[in-house]
Amino acid sequence: MKNKTRLLIASIPLVLLLGVVCGVLIGIYVGPSTGLKDSDKLRNVLALVQNEYVDEIDIDSLVETSIPDLLASLDPHSVYIPKEELTAANDELEGSFSGVGISFQLLDDSLTVVEVIPGGPAEKVGILAGDRILRANGKVMTGTEMTTDSVMRTLRGPKDSKVLVEVKRSGVAKPLKFDIIRGDIPVNSVDAAYMLEEGIGYIKVSKFAKNTAAEFLTALGELKQKGARKFVVDLRGNSGGFMEQAILMVNEFLPQGRKIVYTQGRNPQNNTDAVSDGYGNFQDSELVVLTDEGSASASEIFAGAIQDNDRGLVIGRRTFGKGLVQNQIMLPDSSAVRLTVARYYTPSGRSIQKEYQRGADGKYELDIVERYNHGEFYNVDSIKLDKKLQFKTVNGRTVYGGGGIMPDIFVPVDTAGYTSYYMNVMNQGLVQKYSFNLTDRYRNVLSGVTTVDRLFNVIPGEDKLLQDFVEFAEENGEPSRWYYINQSRNLLLRQIMAVIARDALGYQQFYEILNREDPVVNKALEILKTGKSPVNIEK
Repeated sequence: MKNKTRLLIASIPLVLLLGVVCGVLIGIYVGPSTGLKDSDKLRNVLALVQNEYVDEIDIDSLVETSIPDLLASLDPHSVYIPKEELTAANDELEGSFSGVGISFQLLDDSLTVVEVIPGGPAEKVGILAGDRILRANGKVMTGTEMTTDSVMRTLRGPKDSKVLVEVKRSGVAKPLKFDIIRGDIPVNSVDAAYMLEEGIGYIKVSKFAKNTAAEFLTALGELKQKGARKFVVDLRGNSGGFMEQAILMVNEFLPQGRKIVYTQGRNPQNNTDAVSDGYGNFQDSELVVLTDEGSASASEIFAGAIQDNDRGLVIGRRTFGKGLVQNQIMLPDSSAVRLTVARYYTPSGRSIQKEYQRGADGKYELDIVERYNHGEFYNVDSIKLDKKLQFKTVNGRTVYGGGGIMPDIFVPVDTAGYTSYYMNVMNQGLVQKYSFNLTDRYRNVLSGVTTVDRLFNVIPGEDKLLQDFVEFAEENGEPSRWYYINQSRNLLLRQIMAVIARDALGYQQFYEILNREDPVVNKALEILKTGKSPVNIEK
């Protein structure tokens, strides 16, 4: 990656005072009041409870349960993270964590290895995809009580620590035991990068972690070597992460001196202004960004900057509308607070944050449900735009504020093939269970398969595949209803084949299959092939 130190990101804050929360904690744990009236009141109430309440109360526990409510009364995104949850909360964005190096699924009350990360600790000792983990460090890893969180707490741990796992392997009579030395496991945020068509590359970004910009630039470079000159960046379902990563990624597409994002808060040290440095390698590449209601925070920074600078089109559905900036502040007991300190604004001046009321009234959390209920997912005319909040892009196009990024081209939810049968088998996880079982049956012959086309030359054809799945679903309690099955045929087969490809080959092949009939991806292809992107169009 070229010299990104010249990217102008002004005064990104590193340290904040916690304000009222710290005042309360200092008042309780350090000593006499320093004159903060509200803190005095709360300290006095806690003292009364401790000294006079009819039952003995653990004041530390009371404070622990009070802080989340205090922060929830501020805004929807200021949160308290107990020390025992902090590591897990940070792992997804830190770029790596220490563990054994597997992807897993909980299938039929069993912990099943779906993927072994190449070069990871599990691969080095001989763990294989399809292995069922029976025990880890003596703890039973089967049964209905098992959860994803409990599995991760067991398998993750300090680097160089040991975990003894016992596995059941298909075709082997006795359980096998492996000593795994935990190591650093990368957290990948670019799930797929491949050529959609000649000259057009596709990149799926699932989160904005510490390594996302580096992964993204590597993917851009590799696709460019394969002939890509136009790109589809898929941010659907990406809930965000580190703002700085989105800034670095946008910078690759903008000429020098273009605003990317700015933040404003009550404290001047939280005001930032990010401007492109002109060193991006893809300033002339046509670009389409895919979004939906699950695209939030850093995803909205990326989409908003591309849209406002007329560097590409945003296609899909309106984004989530999360434009509040949080800083994480450590507390003395190793817990943390993520406190909202500013708001994000796009280059044209739009606030990304959707409307909310202070306090937990429930409406904010139900916003996506409300969008669905009033038809926004299906009809562009159902989207409530505030006509008073009009802004202009660099080339004079009108865009709207009021929360979230409204796409330039709206594509409704595709419900073709949605029947009660399809919804039932999906909700029960039967597609995932069937696909894994089939992959497991064919695992020996799939060992040398590396492409989607070769994969589907090995497993049964579509008619046999669908019949086999319907029989499997019936064995698992879902009756065969061929009227609905035939209506859902194409959708069912696409889902089954995509999950088989994921289990056998990886996430990139999963997206290769899903995207073949994805209306949003197809609209992006149409736009890029017809040259309707606003790249380098003068006003």
